[in-house]
Amino acid sequence: MAKPTDAAWMARALKLARRGLYTTHPNPRVGCVLVKNHRVVGEGWHERAGEPHAEIHALRMAGESARRTTAYVTLEPCSHHGRTGPCAVALIEAGVQRVVVAMQDPNPEVAGRGIAMLRDADIEVDVGLLEDEARALNPGFVSRMTRLRPYVRLKMAMSLDGRTAMQSGESQWITGPHARSEVQRLRARSSAIMTGVDSIIFDNSRLTVRAAQLGLEEAEAVAARQPLRVVVDTQLRLPQAAACLREPGRTLVATVSGYDPQRRKRLEAAGAEVLVLPSGEQGRVELHALMRYLAEQELVNELLLETGATLAGAMLDAGLVDEMQLFVAPTLLGGEARPLFALPGLTRMAEQRPLEILDIRAIGRDWRITARPESRQG
Repeated sequence: MAKPTDAAWMARALKLARRGLYTTHPNPRVGCVLVKNHRVVGEGWHERAGEPHAEIHALRMAGESARRTTAYVTLEPCSHHGRTGPCAVALIEAGVQRVVVAMQDPNPEVAGRGIAMLRDADIEVDVGLLEDEARALNPGFVSRMTRLRPYVRLKMAMSLDGRTAMQSGESQWITGPHARSEVQRLRARSSAIMTGVDSIIFDNSRLTVRAAQLGLEEAEAVAARQPLRVVVDTQLRLPQAAACLREPGRTLVATVSGYDPQRRKRLEAAGAEVLVLPSGEQGRVELHALMRYLAEQELVNELLLETGATLAGAMLDAGLVDEMQLFVAPTLLGGEARPLFALPGLTRMAEQRPLEILDIRAIGRDWRITARPESRQG
């Protein structure tokens, strides 16, 4: 029988890391496997911020057997003291002989220091095995560390003729229950859900994760946390009775100076947190400033954008959409219904916005298209 290779053990570590998909915010998802004589003696994954990292769980499981093992870790072991101690030191003290790292820590302030610490202790370190898979597991953490903004995933549901709602704003429901369950998974893995105020006014969305629409294991994982809700509302038109203000967790309303101070007081009394930002084009919220704030102050890794054509178009125009999750229902809403994007000024074919299609698959009776703007490649 063939013995497992380094790649096979790293694949196991990545599978473990995925168990933290819904729970590690704002930390990255990390897995670790300790192997001796082609046998696993310890393994673990990071479960929640403030709790032990993947390496510590694996070392505890291995005990004395950790000596002279090879550790397969999906992210460079940390070298600094935070809410937990440095994992690089723990690996050294445990007598680990070799460490295989999928990717270097993207935080420029710490990148490479854990690797250097291990090498200084005469531990063999290999870096880069299944790096693309490791990066794909943490797009938000990588984006926040390297671009100072969240990874933005745009979700939209549309008819086959590219319409998202009737002219009146009515939109529930275009897609079926399987697609809506997939949306709950997208919400659950996100640090924040963002929408425009018009979407709240028309749909009165709660912007929450509905555990009942998830599998049992997923529902248990997300039970303790609701993503931050972000409403872009230039004129503070959010109704005080909006359902999102009555849900557990926080609702952040992003606006600009010049608002009615009485409206702000009423919204804050209803439970909203009002954030005043610089104004951009046409006096609207400057979206780059909002993304920076969310990354720096709120530690948002992945942001799910669920909104209408205006804000979706503005985010796309600003180059702030990294990925699109488009759910297509086998139905027609007609030419009077609302379009997917508001992209004014496109008058020639040369101005079209090309997309790269990454995946197309059936979700119940609907289809899901995963795409990204071509400018986002790489």
